[in-house]
Amino acid sequence: MSLSLDFTRKPVILVVDDTPDNLSLMAGLLKDLYKVKVANHGEKALSIVRGDSPPDLILLDIMMPGLSGYEVCKILKDDAATRDIPVIFLTAMIGTEDEKKGLELGAADFITKPVNPPIVLARVATQLQNKAAADFLKDQNAYLEAEVTRRGRELAAIQDVTILAMASLAETRDNDTGNHIRRTQHYLKILAERLKDHPRFKLFLDERTIDMLFKSAPLHDIGKVGIPDRILLKPGRFEPHEMDIMKTHCALGRDAIQHAEDQLGLEVEFLKYAKEIAYGHQEKWDGSGYPQGLAGDAIPISARLMAVADVYDALISRRVYKEGMPHAKAVGIIVEGRGSHFDPDIVDAFVLLADQFHAVAQRYADSDDELAHKAATLKVITG
Repeated sequence: MSLSLDFTRKPVILVVDDTPDNLSLMAGLLKDLYKVKVANHGEKALSIVRGDSPPDLILLDIMMPGLSGYEVCKILKDDAATRDIPVIFLTAMIGTEDEKKGLELGAADFITKPVNPPIVLARVATQLQNKAAADFLKDQNAYLEAEVTRRGRELAAIQDVTILAMASLAETRDNDTGNHIRRTQHYLKILAERLKDHPRFKLFLDERTIDMLFKSAPLHDIGKVGIPDRILLKPGRFEPHEMDIMKTHCALGRDAIQHAEDQLGLEVEFLKYAKEIAYGHQEKWDGSGYPQGLAGDAIPISARLMAVADVYDALISRRVYKEGMPHAKAVGIIVEGRGSHFDPDIVDAFVLLADQFHAVAQRYADSDDELAHKAATLKVITG
């Protein structure tokens, strides 16, 4: 939005008076400096003001047949489209109460008849200057608001790109594909939206938090970048000592995110949830998970949501070394884990949303080409 003002255009003055002589007098006084429009009654004045070229200022008589000047002024000030046009009452009424009423209605000034030409010109010029300054500030504020909005969008985009870049880095060394990131994001959001009015979750799951969780979800396995390839890419079951190493990915992920936050020198809201998810999504409701063995409500809600999303996707997804499990069987396994692996209320929500989970899985399904690319990538990594 431009902040420049057009000083070459003559301001438009609308003179409203039911007396022809007064209209001629004011038009003759103003015509050398301004473009003048006239109206001999209130209804016509309102029609002109609401037209394609509204005036910059209105000189308004009070005593007129039909709508009085007071009524016209009130109508103008009650309409957001016209309330900022300055109104100067021009009248033979000289009582203090008359002037007080006019100013209370929103008039900018009050000039009594018979008019003094230099006074009229001076007051008109003053109100036009005031309006120009107000318009400039309004334009400037609108520009600044638009700029803040634009930069906010840029910052959000930078956050999103940074998260996806970090997540993609981990994905290149993992058996999961990039679509796993997208699927778990959407699973988590679907669950959160369903539970936002639930008595146990409504104080946590507001719209802003849900948005932050959606942003954070791709970093849930970022810690896998620190796991040796011989373990991370092993297609079979882990030996006990290998599992111990694999379990460290939760702490590695949290610490990597914390390090990034420390480098920034400030706390970042979405990284708070990213740390919770990375560190806690392998915890189990009954306390048998890792890394801390937390149980029940001691596990962050963000991590409990991701646990369901992550396990479901692991079950139904094809990998280089396995076929995906049928949706119905995966749902059954999640239900079996109710109250042991997973928060019971989250599982209940999942059951109601199972068709939506399936739809997300199909929308972001891994293609044969993507799996082949993943296989080739892993072959390069492992030599």
